[in-house]
Amino acid sequence: MNIGLFLLFRYKMDIFFSYDYKYLFLKCGGHRVSFHFKKRKYGIIYRYVVIVIGIIINITFGLIINSLLNLPLYLDVTGTVFVASVAGLLPAVLTGLLTNVIISFIIPNAFYFALLSVLVAIIAAYFVRYDKLHNIKGLIIYFIILALLGGNLTTLIHWLLLGEPQYKAVADLAHAITSTASNGVVFYLGVILVNTIIQGIDKSLASAIGFGLARFIPNKIKEDIYNSGWRQKPIPKEEIIASKIEGYRNTLLKKIIVMLVVVASSFVAIISLVSINIYFEDRKEEYSINAMNAATFASEVIDGDRITDYIKWGEDTSDYRDTQDLLQKILKNSQGVHYLYVIRVERNNLVYLFDMDTGKEQGYTAGAVKPIDESFSSYSDQLVKGEEVGTVIGKEGSEMVLTAFAPIKNSADKTVAYACADIYFGYMSKFAEEFLVKSLLIFSGFLILAIQWALSVTGFGLVYPISKITEAARGFIDSMGDQKAIDESVRKTRALDIRTNDEVQELYEAICKMELEMAEQVRDLRHYADSTAKMQNGLIITMADMVENRDSDTGAHIQKTAAYVRVILNGLKNKGYYAEKLTEKYMSDVEMSAPLHDIGKIHISDTILNKPGKLTEEEFEIMKTHTIYGREIMENAIGTVKGENYLKEARNMAAYHHERWDGKGYPEGLHGEVIPLSARIMAVADVFDALTSPRVYKPAFSLEKALSILEEESGKQFDPKCVEAFMDSLTDVKRILKKYNG
Repeated sequence: MNIGLFLLFRYKMDIFFSYDYKYLFLKCGGHRVSFHFKKRKYGIIYRYVVIVIGIIINITFGLIINSLLNLPLYLDVTGTVFVASVAGLLPAVLTGLLTNVIISFIIPNAFYFALLSVLVAIIAAYFVRYDKLHNIKGLIIYFIILALLGGNLTTLIHWLLLGEPQYKAVADLAHAITSTASNGVVFYLGVILVNTIIQGIDKSLASAIGFGLARFIPNKIKEDIYNSGWRQKPIPKEEIIASKIEGYRNTLLKKIIVMLVVVASSFVAIISLVSINIYFEDRKEEYSINAMNAATFASEVIDGDRITDYIKWGEDTSDYRDTQDLLQKILKNSQGVHYLYVIRVERNNLVYLFDMDTGKEQGYTAGAVKPIDESFSSYSDQLVKGEEVGTVIGKEGSEMVLTAFAPIKNSADKTVAYACADIYFGYMSKFAEEFLVKSLLIFSGFLILAIQWALSVTGFGLVYPISKITEAARGFIDSMGDQKAIDESVRKTRALDIRTNDEVQELYEAICKMELEMAEQVRDLRHYADSTAKMQNGLIITMADMVENRDSDTGAHIQKTAAYVRVILNGLKNKGYYAEKLTEKYMSDVEMSAPLHDIGKIHISDTILNKPGKLTEEEFEIMKTHTIYGREIMENAIGTVKGENYLKEARNMAAYHHERWDGKGYPEGLHGEVIPLSARIMAVADVFDALTSPRVYKPAFSLEKALSILEEESGKQFDPKCVEAFMDSLTDVKRILKKYNG
């Protein structure tokens, strides 16, 4: 019957969702509507249908299997395991708890085993969620945990509620194993062993059937049930598991778990203690009345004028036995009264007139004298004087006792004796212990359900949305500097589609709006920066052209040197040289400012600058000052344009592009890597262009001749790495030569 029900259920579900609307979006009234949220309600329906089916399976197996086999086997967690496999932890916990609630109307003690059903649900859901049942080792661990849990918890519950095993067969097997009587630690351990074996068989069979039934449910329906709890675009299980493994210790979810456990446990403890206290107070008042009534009735059947006769003659007094029978009836009909007796109080002794037998204890005989003990000492003077005492609470050994005193008066209205009724609170303590145990067993199942429900609500409505918002915000921050990455980050944030209908959603929408506006602002700033950069480049080229136009011998020099600088920069980066230095910004700054390397020549006279022959020593010294002038011009420009900018590299190249690797250059005689990298790169580019370009005082050298000079000067005039990068990029070098030299 159950298999047929599942086949029909699967068939209907497959037809009902033959279309996949997940992650489709439409515009409706200006709002983006996710079909995930339309589909979510069907997933919720599936979930409740699965829970109902699980409860039916549990009840069917729980009642029928036990009655047919007459063994301590129920298989009443079969449906719970089925739900855990199909719908997850919270539905499984709810299934187990509701099953025990319903069965308790037929089998009252079943309610106290709800904790066991809930724990089975947790274990099954855990092993399914983390895919730990796909190998023999995982299956063995699963069944061992269930057997040990079921054996120990079942034994404990039976002992707490019944004081012995529920089934005679279990006790007999424990006797056979331990060869001991029905008490002691050894016998208790034997019972645990027997129950562990039985529970192992029971839970293993139930799990096998439950997992087997779950295979009839299509994976698509399981996915819909899983997605039904989300208030956003669902997060894949694998991603959640990975995030918990990597960062669980510091998550908000852990803090919420601790808080819920502490609060819920404290609540249960306080409620239990308050309930017990209220019970004690109510019972104390009730039994005080009962005890006083019993003592009063007893005092009314005693003839105060015959007290001396009762003490002296006892049972030989004519009406003694009749009076004793009446007192016995009063004791029997007084709820909670343990002892009923009549005494006369003397200075140091109690003299008994009547003391009713309780069935377990023989009462004192008439005339028996007993020294006043501590329980009477505090009010013995009042009793001796015949005063009203009422009810008092004292201790007899370790047990609390409530005693009611009713005065017996003679015809002269003088108190001659007291009728006393005792109520012991020991049985009330036993009841309180039993009440506490039952309360804890009942509350524990509901406590776990409440905690799991709270975790589900906070997880789906708070923790997961905030974690994804945080992740998206970090991604947005990390994407700064790349417009495509910024736009992609904004798209991913909006794709979260968080719909919690509370402050979390408001936060999400505010962040979406902020990211979108910032992305547009960054786009505008980038356009502005590009425009500014183009303007700066234009100014640089203009300034450089002003210098070049004065020098009739340097045609296209600034364009060619800039191109060679770009080639060397790329070559160094490809080889991994100076990796920390060669950032995208640095390379852009060097390339952009390369045309300004000879800006200092604006201070050199045209006579020297355009002299057709070789310069004299004096003229060469003047020519060398163009590096100093270049540095001063760039420093003045840097001072005008505040902040970090590319002109700093322009200054370095203008000042130091004639320095040598061996320290024999000018203007400062720097050497090695003390020379700024941009200047070392420009040195190679500048000399190579000078070698391959015609001058009034020399023809252009061939490519081979120029390259041999560079190799010869590597490690002397030039940075060897810069020369190596240049030599490895000859294809690009030849292309530049052909473009400008023809």
